Parts: sequence; structure tokens; C-alpha cells
Amino acid sequence: MEKNKKKILVIDIGGSNVKILATGAQERIKIPSGADFKPEEMVELVKENASDWEYDMITMGFPGIVKENRIISEPVNLGKGWNKFDFQAAFNLPIKFINDAAMQALGGYEGKKLLFLGLGTGLGTAMVIHNTILPMEGGHLPFKKKTFEEYISKEYLAKKGPEHWEKNVQKTIKIFRRIFQPDDILLGGGNSKLLTEVPEDCRLGTNQNAFKGGFKFWEEDFKL
Repeated sequence: MEKNKKKILVIDIGGSNVKILATGAQERIKIPSGADFKPEEMVELVKENASDWEYDMITMGFPGIVKENRIISEPVNLGKGWNKFDFQAAFNLPIKFINDAAMQALGGYEGKKLLFLGLGTGLGTAMVIHNTILPMEGGHLPFKKKTFEEYISKEYLAKKGPEHWEKNVQKTIKIFRRIFQPDDILLGGGNSKLLTEVPEDCRLGTNQNAFKGGFKFWEEDFKL
């Protein structure tokens, strides 16, 4: 690695954990989050846990709507105050914001028209086409009597069990495939590993995809 190369801290914010990794670090660090988790807590805990790392800039993957490098919406599975919090001032470093599913999609992008479905606390969705990142809120679209997210969320899995959950996941993949006509479908999120059957045209992502995407977002020319 060049001596003058900028060092990036990637923060992947989720409803169950915040995961962080910096350029050159060997292991990611997980910080528990949850329904009451607020941005002030996140900043304090990230600074504390990343204190041994060097970094000049930050990529923040956020579970909600991001536009023009700003958090627009409050997260569904975290506490309040995220869309009004001044992260630039809190960290005193340049920050690029990106939807968390879009960051994972970018990390797993291999040049084909990619659809990403993140099976975690909720449902993250994004596409990458010709080096253009398309964040989506597909999990909040109507499905059955509620939304896609409510039928394949971590909460639904805990309540109804893996069999019902997987049936809904397979149905969701089928519908999204028909709508978006991708060449490549990437399944990510912690619960993707619980699938007993991965459809032929799908592949499982890795825990590193979010961080790969976070580094790529500074280092390569991707449009958002």
C-alpha cells in the first residue's frame, strides 16, 4: 500500500449491530445497536472502538434513504435523530453517506446488472448497473397484507420459524427477479446463510461485501 494513500473507515449501520473496519485493519469490529440506538451513541462507540486505527475519511452505510450525501429518512429499526444529526462535525472528517444495502451491492458488483437483496433485521434492496448505484426501498413495497420486509424480517423469522420465512424469501426473489430483470442476484445480510436452498441464478454474499463497497465508494468512479 502506498504511504500517501488515504485511509478509510467504513461504518455499516444495521438494526442489530454496527460493524466497522478501517483500511489495513485485519478484523471488523461489531457494536450492538437496536431499536433505541441513537446517533450520539453510535459516534461515541465508533470512536472508542476505532481508536487504534488510522483513518482520514469515512464511508457510512445507513439503513434508510440517502440523497445528495445526506440522510433523509429516520431508520425503521433504530432510535430517532439520525436525519438531523451532524456527523461531519461529530467526526470532524469528510464523510460519504450511502444506503447500507447499496454499499453491500457495490461490494459484490462484478460488472453485470446486479440486484442485491439483504436479509437482515429488515430487507435491504439495491441495484448496480453500468457502475451506477441505484438504492431502493423495495422492502417497503406492499406484499400480501403488509410489506415484503415484514414477511422476511428477523422478527418474522423468530415468530414464525425458518420454514415460513424461507418460503416468503423465495417468493420475494421470484417477484423481484421478474420486475427488475437482473443478470446477477446477490443475497446478503446475516440471515441469508439460513437459506436451505439458494436459487440457481443467485449467489450468497460475504461479510466483507459491505466493507469492500465502502472502500470502493471513495476509491473508484461510481455514480449514485
